[in-house]
Amino acid sequence: MATLCKPAVSVPEHVITMEDTLALARSLHADHPQLPLALRLISNTGVAKRHIVQPIEQTLQHPGFEDRNVLYEAEAKARVPAVINSALDHAELRPTDIDLIVYVSCTGFMMPSLTAWLINEMDFPSHTRQLPIAQLGCAAGGAAINRAHDFCQAYPEANVLIVACEFCSLCYQPTDLGVGSLLSNGLFGDAVAAAVVRGEGGTGISLERNASHLVPDTTDWIAYSVRATGFHFLLDKRVPTTMEPLAPALRTIADQHGWDATGLDFYIIHAGGPRILDDLSRFLEVPPDAFRFSRGTLTEYGNIASAVVLDAVRRLFDEGAVTDGAQGIIAGFGPGITAEMALGRWTAGGPGIVPELMEPHMLGAQGTNLRSAAGSMR
Repeated sequence: MATLCKPAVSVPEHVITMEDTLALARSLHADHPQLPLALRLISNTGVAKRHIVQPIEQTLQHPGFEDRNVLYEAEAKARVPAVINSALDHAELRPTDIDLIVYVSCTGFMMPSLTAWLINEMDFPSHTRQLPIAQLGCAAGGAAINRAHDFCQAYPEANVLIVACEFCSLCYQPTDLGVGSLLSNGLFGDAVAAAVVRGEGGTGISLERNASHLVPDTTDWIAYSVRATGFHFLLDKRVPTTMEPLAPALRTIADQHGWDATGLDFYIIHAGGPRILDDLSRFLEVPPDAFRFSRGTLTEYGNIASAVVLDAVRRLFDEGAVTDGAQGIIAGFGPGITAEMALGRWTAGGPGIVPELMEPHMLGAQGTNLRSAAGSMR
Protein backbone atom coordinates (compact mmCIF):
# COMPACT_ATOMS: atom_id res chain seq x y z
CA MET A 1 0.00 0.00 0.00
CA ALA A 2 1.43 3.39 -1.01
CA THR A 3 2.24 5.59 1.98
CA LEU A 4 2.64 9.38 1.95
CA CYS A 5 5.54 10.05 4.31
CA LYS A 6 6.23 13.24 6.23
CA PRO A 7 6.73 16.24 3.91
CA ALA A 8 9.55 18.75 4.22
CA VAL A 9 8.69 22.42 3.75
CA SER A 10 10.86 25.51 3.41
CA VAL A 11 9.88 29.16 3.08
CA PRO A 12 12.12 32.05 1.99
CA GLU A 13 13.76 34.37 4.50
CA HIS A 14 12.01 37.61 3.48
CA VAL A 15 8.79 38.25 5.42
CA ILE A 16 5.85 40.56 4.81
CA THR A 17 3.24 40.88 7.55
CA MET A 18 -0.43 41.69 7.29
CA GLU A 19 0.34 45.18 8.60
CA ASP A 20 2.98 45.63 5.89
CA THR A 21 0.55 44.49 3.22
CA LEU A 22 -2.20 46.88 4.30
CA ALA A 23 0.25 49.79 4.50
CA LEU A 24 1.54 49.06 1.00
CA ALA A 25 -1.98 48.87 -0.38
CA ARG A 26 -2.83 52.26 1.13
CA SER A 27 0.38 53.76 -0.22
CA LEU A 28 0.34 52.26 -3.72
CA HIS A 29 -3.39 52.55 -4.36
CA ALA A 30 -4.44 55.62 -2.39
CA ASP A 31 -6.75 56.79 -5.21
CA HIS A 32 -8.26 53.38 -5.97
CA PRO A 33 -12.07 53.73 -5.84
CA GLN A 34 -12.45 50.29 -4.22
CA LEU A 35 -9.53 50.55 -1.81
CA PRO A 36 -11.71 50.22 1.33
CA LEU A 37 -13.19 46.98 -0.04
CA ALA A 38 -9.76 45.62 -0.94
CA LEU A 39 -8.39 46.48 2.52
CA ARG A 40 -11.33 44.75 4.17
CA LEU A 41 -10.92 41.63 2.05
CA ILE A 42 -7.18 41.47 2.75
CA SER A 43 -7.79 41.94 6.48
CA ASN A 44 -10.27 39.07 6.45
CA THR A 45 -7.84 36.57 4.92
CA GLY A 46 -6.38 35.74 8.32
CA VAL A 47 -2.88 35.76 6.83
CA ALA A 48 -0.58 37.03 9.57
CA LYS A 49 2.55 36.88 7.43
CA ARG A 50 3.98 35.54 4.19
CA HIS A 51 7.47 34.64 2.98
CA ILE A 52 8.86 35.87 -0.35
CA VAL A 53 12.06 35.18 -2.29
CA GLN A 54 13.08 38.85 -2.62
CA PRO A 55 12.83 41.89 -0.34
CA ILE A 56 9.51 43.62 -0.86
CA GLU A 57 11.17 46.60 -2.59
CA GLN A 58 12.44 44.29 -5.33
CA THR A 59 9.21 42.29 -5.46
CA LEU A 60 7.26 45.45 -6.32
CA GLN A 61 9.51 46.13 -9.29
CA HIS A 62 8.86 44.44 -12.64
CA PRO A 63 12.07 43.98 -14.64
CA GLY A 64 10.24 41.89 -17.24
CA PHE A 65 9.03 38.34 -17.67
CA GLU A 66 12.41 37.08 -18.87
CA ASP A 67 14.25 38.36 -15.80
CA ARG A 68 11.61 37.01 -13.48
CA ASN A 69 11.75 33.58 -15.05
CA VAL A 70 15.54 33.56 -14.77
CA LEU A 71 15.13 34.32 -11.07
CA TYR A 72 12.51 31.58 -10.73
CA GLU A 73 14.96 29.01 -12.13
CA ALA A 74 17.84 30.23 -9.97
CA GLU A 75 15.77 30.23 -6.79
CA ALA A 76 14.34 26.79 -7.54
CA LYS A 77 17.81 25.32 -8.05
CA ALA A 78 19.07 26.99 -4.89
CA ARG A 79 16.19 25.96 -2.61
CA VAL A 80 14.72 22.67 -3.82
CA PRO A 81 17.61 20.21 -3.18
CA ALA A 82 17.74 20.77 0.60
CA VAL A 83 14.00 20.23 0.88
CA ILE A 84 14.26 17.02 -1.16
CA ASN A 85 17.03 15.72 1.10
CA SER A 86 14.87 16.34 4.16
CA ALA A 87 11.90 14.56 2.57
CA LEU A 88 14.10 11.58 1.67
CA ASP A 89 15.36 11.47 5.25
CA HIS A 90 11.78 11.45 6.54
CA ALA A 91 11.03 8.48 4.27
CA GLU A 92 14.33 6.76 5.14
CA LEU A 93 15.28 6.55 1.47
CA ARG A 94 18.05 7.74 -0.84
CA PRO A 95 17.93 9.29 -4.33
CA THR A 96 18.75 5.89 -5.82
CA ASP A 97 15.49 4.51 -4.37
CA ILE A 98 13.28 6.94 -6.32
CA ASP A 99 11.49 5.74 -9.46
CA LEU A 100 9.40 8.81 -10.37
CA ILE A 101 9.69 12.53 -9.64
CA VAL A 102 6.46 14.54 -9.83
CA TYR A 103 7.26 18.25 -10.00
CA VAL A 104 4.42 20.76 -9.63
CA SER A 105 4.65 24.51 -10.08
CA CYS A 106 2.55 27.23 -11.69
CA THR A 107 4.72 30.30 -10.99
CA GLY A 108 7.57 29.84 -13.46
CA PHE A 109 8.50 27.80 -16.51
CA MET A 110 11.45 25.61 -17.41
CA MET A 111 12.08 23.20 -20.28
CA PRO A 112 13.63 20.77 -19.64
CA SER A 113 11.76 20.63 -16.36
CA LEU A 114 13.59 21.03 -13.07
CA THR A 115 13.23 17.24 -12.82
CA ALA A 116 15.97 16.79 -15.44
CA TRP A 117 18.31 19.09 -13.51
CA LEU A 118 17.55 17.23 -10.26
CA ILE A 119 18.34 13.85 -11.81
CA ASN A 120 21.71 15.16 -12.97
CA GLU A 121 22.63 17.12 -9.85
CA MET A 122 21.31 14.90 -7.05
CA ASP A 123 22.27 11.47 -8.37
CA PHE A 124 18.80 10.17 -9.02
CA PRO A 125 18.99 7.20 -11.42
CA SER A 126 19.02 8.11 -15.10
CA HIS A 127 15.96 5.85 -15.59
CA THR A 128 13.90 7.92 -13.10
CA ARG A 129 10.56 8.86 -14.66
CA GLN A 130 9.66 12.56 -14.85
CA LEU A 131 6.17 14.03 -14.48
CA PRO A 132 6.09 17.86 -14.48
CA ILE A 133 2.64 19.37 -13.87
CA ALA A 134 2.28 23.09 -14.61
CA GLN A 135 -1.34 23.96 -15.28
CA LEU A 136 -3.36 22.66 -12.33
CA GLY A 137 -2.43 25.58 -10.10
CA CYS A 138 -3.27 25.05 -6.44
CA ALA A 139 -4.90 21.68 -7.20
CA ALA A 140 -1.54 20.29 -8.35
CA GLY A 141 -0.45 19.35 -4.83
CA GLY A 142 -3.38 16.98 -4.56
CA ALA A 143 -2.85 15.80 -8.14
CA ALA A 144 0.80 15.00 -7.39
CA ILE A 145 -0.23 12.80 -4.46
CA ASN A 146 -2.82 11.05 -6.62
CA ARG A 147 -0.46 10.41 -9.53
CA ALA A 148 2.13 9.07 -7.08
CA HIS A 149 -0.56 6.76 -5.67
CA ASP A 150 -1.50 5.59 -9.17
CA PHE A 151 2.15 4.88 -10.02
CA CYS A 152 2.65 2.84 -6.86
CA GLN A 153 -0.48 0.85 -7.64
CA ALA A 154 0.98 0.03 -11.05
CA TYR A 155 4.44 -0.65 -9.59
CA PRO A 156 3.93 -1.74 -5.96
CA GLU A 157 7.63 -1.62 -5.02
CA ALA A 158 8.17 1.87 -6.46
CA ASN A 159 8.90 5.09 -4.58
CA VAL A 160 7.77 8.49 -5.83
CA LEU A 161 9.20 11.89 -4.94
CA ILE A 162 6.80 14.84 -5.03
CA VAL A 163 8.19 18.38 -5.28
CA ALA A 164 6.11 21.57 -5.16
CA CYS A 165 7.91 24.84 -5.91
CA GLU A 166 5.83 28.00 -5.82
CA PHE A 167 7.21 31.54 -5.97
CA CYS A 168 3.92 33.40 -6.22
CA SER A 169 5.59 36.75 -5.53
CA LEU A 170 7.29 36.52 -8.94
CA CYS A 171 3.84 36.80 -10.53
CA TYR A 172 3.07 40.21 -8.98
CA GLN A 173 1.75 42.55 -11.66
CA PRO A 174 1.72 46.25 -10.66
CA THR A 175 -0.70 47.16 -13.44
CA ASP A 176 -3.40 44.70 -12.35
CA LEU A 177 -5.72 46.84 -10.24
CA GLY A 178 -8.91 44.81 -9.99
CA VAL A 179 -10.12 43.98 -6.50
CA GLY A 180 -9.36 40.30 -7.12
CA SER A 181 -5.77 41.18 -8.00
CA LEU A 182 -5.36 43.40 -4.93
CA LEU A 183 -6.71 40.59 -2.77
CA SER A 184 -4.29 38.12 -4.36
CA ASN A 185 -1.41 40.50 -3.58
CA GLY A 186 -2.27 40.09 0.09
CA LEU A 187 -2.96 36.37 0.03
CA PHE A 188 -0.28 34.40 -1.80
CA GLY A 189 3.15 33.45 -0.48
CA ASP A 190 6.23 31.51 -1.58
CA ALA A 191 7.29 28.03 -0.47
CA VAL A 192 9.03 24.82 -1.50
CA ALA A 193 7.76 21.46 -0.31
CA ALA A 194 8.64 17.82 -0.98
CA ALA A 195 7.38 14.43 0.14
CA VAL A 196 7.90 10.80 -0.72
CA VAL A 197 5.20 8.25 -1.44
CA ARG A 198 6.62 4.82 -0.63
CA GLY A 199 5.22 1.77 -2.35
CA GLU A 200 6.18 -0.37 0.63
CA GLY A 201 6.76 0.52 4.26
CA GLY A 202 6.86 4.01 5.71
CA THR A 203 4.98 5.91 8.38
CA GLY A 204 2.27 8.32 7.31
CA ILE A 205 -0.95 8.29 5.28
CA SER A 206 -1.59 4.98 3.56
CA LEU A 207 -3.37 6.03 0.36
CA GLU A 208 -6.45 3.97 -0.50
CA ARG A 209 -8.53 5.83 -3.10
CA ASN A 210 -8.30 8.97 -5.22
CA ALA A 211 -10.58 10.91 -7.52
CA SER A 212 -10.90 14.13 -9.46
CA HIS A 213 -13.93 16.38 -9.92
CA LEU A 214 -14.40 19.38 -12.20
CA VAL A 215 -17.19 21.89 -11.60
CA PRO A 216 -18.79 22.52 -15.04
CA ASP A 217 -18.60 25.93 -16.70
CA THR A 218 -16.08 27.47 -14.28
CA THR A 219 -12.94 27.40 -16.42
CA ASP A 220 -12.60 31.19 -16.38
CA TRP A 221 -13.01 31.57 -12.61
CA ILE A 222 -9.32 30.93 -11.84
CA ALA A 223 -6.97 31.46 -14.76
CA TYR A 224 -3.78 32.95 -16.10
CA SER A 225 -3.70 35.52 -18.85
CA VAL A 226 -0.25 35.01 -20.39
CA ARG A 227 1.10 38.29 -21.75
CA ALA A 228 4.44 39.87 -22.61
CA THR A 229 4.77 40.86 -18.95
CA GLY A 230 4.22 37.28 -17.73
CA PHE A 231 1.44 35.51 -15.86
CA HIS A 232 -1.53 37.68 -14.92
CA PHE A 233 -3.64 35.91 -12.31
CA LEU A 234 -7.40 36.15 -12.82
CA LEU A 235 -9.61 35.45 -9.80
CA ASP A 236 -13.38 35.62 -10.20
CA LYS A 237 -15.47 36.82 -7.27
CA ARG A 238 -17.56 33.63 -7.56
CA VAL A 239 -14.64 31.37 -6.55
CA PRO A 240 -15.57 31.28 -2.84
CA THR A 241 -18.96 29.83 -3.77
CA THR A 242 -17.41 26.65 -5.20
CA MET A 243 -17.50 24.76 -1.93
CA GLU A 244 -21.23 24.16 -2.30
CA PRO A 245 -20.76 21.97 -5.43
CA LEU A 246 -17.43 20.53 -4.24
CA ALA A 247 -18.61 19.34 -0.82
CA PRO A 248 -20.81 16.65 -2.46
CA ALA A 249 -17.76 15.45 -4.42
CA LEU A 250 -15.92 14.89 -1.14
CA ARG A 251 -18.94 13.09 0.25
CA THR A 252 -19.10 10.90 -2.86
CA ILE A 253 -15.51 9.67 -2.73
CA ALA A 254 -15.96 8.86 0.97
CA ASP A 255 -19.26 7.07 0.31
CA GLN A 256 -17.66 5.01 -2.44
CA HIS A 257 -15.09 3.84 0.09
CA GLY A 258 -17.64 3.09 2.79
CA TRP A 259 -16.57 6.09 4.89
CA ASP A 260 -18.56 9.04 6.24
CA ALA A 261 -17.04 12.34 5.08
CA THR A 262 -18.57 14.14 8.06
CA GLY A 263 -16.87 11.91 10.64
CA LEU A 264 -13.27 11.45 9.54
CA ASP A 265 -10.30 11.71 11.89
CA PHE A 266 -8.29 14.24 9.87
CA TYR A 267 -8.84 16.68 7.00
CA ILE A 268 -6.10 18.07 4.73
CA ILE A 269 -7.79 20.79 2.67
CA HIS A 270 -6.36 23.40 0.31
CA ALA A 271 -6.32 26.74 2.13
CA GLY A 272 -7.43 29.01 -0.68
CA GLY A 273 -8.77 31.50 1.85
CA PRO A 274 -10.85 31.57 5.03
CA ARG A 275 -14.18 31.65 3.17
CA ILE A 276 -13.24 28.41 1.41
CA LEU A 277 -12.56 26.68 4.71
CA ASP A 278 -15.57 28.18 6.48
CA ASP A 279 -17.97 27.21 3.70
CA LEU A 280 -16.59 23.70 3.37
CA SER A 281 -16.92 23.26 7.11
CA ARG A 282 -20.58 24.22 6.84
CA PHE A 283 -21.44 22.21 3.72
CA LEU A 284 -19.51 19.15 4.88
CA GLU A 285 -20.95 19.49 8.39
CA VAL A 286 -17.64 19.26 10.23
CA PRO A 287 -16.38 21.58 13.00
CA PRO A 288 -14.08 24.46 11.94
CA ASP A 289 -11.24 22.99 14.01
CA ALA A 290 -11.19 20.00 11.67
CA PHE A 291 -9.35 22.23 9.19
CA ARG A 292 -6.78 23.48 11.73
CA PHE A 293 -3.81 22.25 9.71
CA SER A 294 -4.93 24.20 6.63
CA ARG A 295 -5.73 27.27 8.74
CA GLY A 296 -2.25 27.09 10.25
CA THR A 297 -0.71 27.17 6.78
CA LEU A 298 -2.90 30.09 5.74
CA THR A 299 -2.08 32.11 8.87
CA GLU A 300 1.68 31.58 8.84
CA TYR A 301 2.47 31.32 5.12
CA GLY A 302 -0.57 32.55 3.19
CA ASN A 303 -1.86 30.62 0.19
CA ILE A 304 1.26 28.81 -1.06
CA ALA A 305 -0.56 27.26 -4.03
CA SER A 306 0.30 23.61 -4.71
CA ALA A 307 2.45 23.40 -1.58
CA VAL A 308 -0.51 23.97 0.78
CA VAL A 309 -1.62 20.34 1.09
CA LEU A 310 1.94 19.16 1.73
CA ASP A 311 2.43 21.75 4.46
CA ALA A 312 -0.90 20.80 6.03
CA VAL A 313 0.18 17.15 6.03
CA ARG A 314 3.42 18.19 7.71
CA ARG A 315 1.39 19.89 10.44
CA LEU A 316 -0.60 16.69 10.92
CA PHE A 317 2.68 14.86 11.54
CA ASP A 318 3.97 17.57 13.87
CA GLU A 319 0.83 17.57 16.00
CA GLY A 320 1.54 13.94 16.80
CA ALA A 321 -2.01 13.15 17.87
CA VAL A 322 -3.15 10.90 15.03
CA THR A 323 -3.50 7.21 15.90
CA ASP A 324 -2.87 4.10 13.82
CA GLY A 325 -5.81 3.40 11.51
CA ALA A 326 -7.19 6.95 11.66
CA GLN A 327 -9.13 7.83 8.50
CA GLY A 328 -8.74 11.08 6.59
CA ILE A 329 -9.15 12.98 3.35
CA ILE A 330 -6.81 15.17 1.29
CA ALA A 331 -8.29 17.70 -1.14
CA GLY A 332 -6.61 20.27 -3.36
CA PHE A 333 -8.67 22.84 -5.29
CA GLY A 334 -7.60 24.83 -8.33
CA PRO A 335 -8.34 26.04 -11.86
CA GLY A 336 -11.07 24.26 -13.69
CA ILE A 337 -12.61 24.50 -11.04
CA THR A 338 -10.88 21.21 -10.20
CA ALA A 339 -10.74 19.16 -7.02
CA GLU A 340 -8.10 16.46 -6.56
CA MET A 341 -9.10 14.21 -3.66
CA ALA A 342 -7.57 11.26 -1.84
CA LEU A 343 -8.57 9.03 1.05
CA GLY A 344 -6.02 7.52 3.37
CA ARG A 345 -5.51 5.79 6.66
CA TRP A 346 -2.73 6.60 9.14
CA THR A 347 -0.16 3.84 9.39
CA ALA A 348 2.98 3.45 11.47
CA GLY A 349 4.26 0.81 9.11
CA GLY A 350 7.93 1.65 9.59
CA PRO A 351 10.65 1.64 6.95
CA GLY A 352 9.99 -1.84 5.56
CA ILE A 353 12.81 -3.86 4.00
CA VAL A 354 14.66 -2.29 1.11
CA PRO A 355 16.94 -4.88 -0.55
CA GLU A 356 19.67 -2.33 -1.29
CA LEU A 357 19.94 -1.54 2.43
CA MET A 358 20.27 -5.19 3.56
CA GLU A 359 23.65 -6.62 4.47
CA PRO A 360 25.12 -8.96 1.79
CA HIS A 361 24.88 -12.00 4.04
CA MET A 362 21.13 -11.39 4.45
CA LEU A 363 20.34 -11.49 0.74
CA GLY A 364 20.97 -14.97 -0.63
CA ALA A 365 18.80 -16.23 -3.46
CA GLN A 366 15.70 -14.43 -2.18
CA GLY A 367 17.51 -11.08 -2.11
CA THR A 368 18.82 -11.65 -5.62
CA ASN A 369 15.28 -12.27 -6.85
CA LEU A 370 14.05 -9.12 -5.09
CA ARG A 371 16.73 -7.02 -6.75
CA SER A 372 16.01 -8.55 -10.15
CA ALA A 373 12.32 -7.75 -9.76
CA ALA A 374 13.07 -4.20 -8.71
CA GLY A 375 15.44 -3.75 -11.64
CA SER A 376 12.93 -5.00 -14.18
CA MET A 377 10.23 -2.77 -12.70
CA ARG A 378 12.44 0.27 -13.07
